[in-house]
Amino acid sequence: MAVLLLGLVLFLGVHSTRIVAEGWRTRAMVQMGQGPWKGVYSLVAIAGLALIVWGYGLARQSPVQLWNPPRGMNHLAALLMLPAFVLLAAAYVPRNAIKARLHHPMVLGVKTWALAHLLSNGTLADMLLFGAFLVWAVFSFRAARGRDRAANVQYAAGTAAGTVGAVAAGLVLYAVFALWAHRWLIGVAPLGR
Repeated sequence: MAVLLLGLVLFLGVHSTRIVAEGWRTRAMVQMGQGPWKGVYSLVAIAGLALIVWGYGLARQSPVQLWNPPRGMNHLAALLMLPAFVLLAAAYVPRNAIKARLHHPMVLGVKTWALAHLLSNGTLADMLLFGAFLVWAVFSFRAARGRDRAANVQYAAGTAAGTVGAVAAGLVLYAVFALWAHRWLIGVAPLGR
């Protein structure tokens, strides 16, 4: 469990600098330069992600069961993952109404992903992993919206084509992940195949 916790601290810690230390982050970026800052940031994030994957894998070998989710929670999680993937796609597809309205769809997608997995999994490792990401996403979204208000950020209006593209990309990602990639990467078939 220590490896998972260290990974979460590194990965979510580096991703929390804008939440808890915006001024320090700006000063560090100026002192180091944008390229070196991004390099260090990326290395810490990659190390954290690798430790999360390794630590979660280790924890799954001898799980500590905290609760047994009812079977319906798996179905609810699968349903919640549809909007999670659409929100993820909306972060990257230009000029879509989802991003125009929500402003930070990726963070909302992380929230939805974490909640879905908290509902359908009951081990200590699941609670730590998905709970940590859910808490981070709540604070990250709040901080991002606060920065937007302070800087009077205006988001481009969405177009029908952009919105359809975001939804279509999200649905394709969902299908690939639910039908193949989740089992290949995680070892669990979310749709029971």
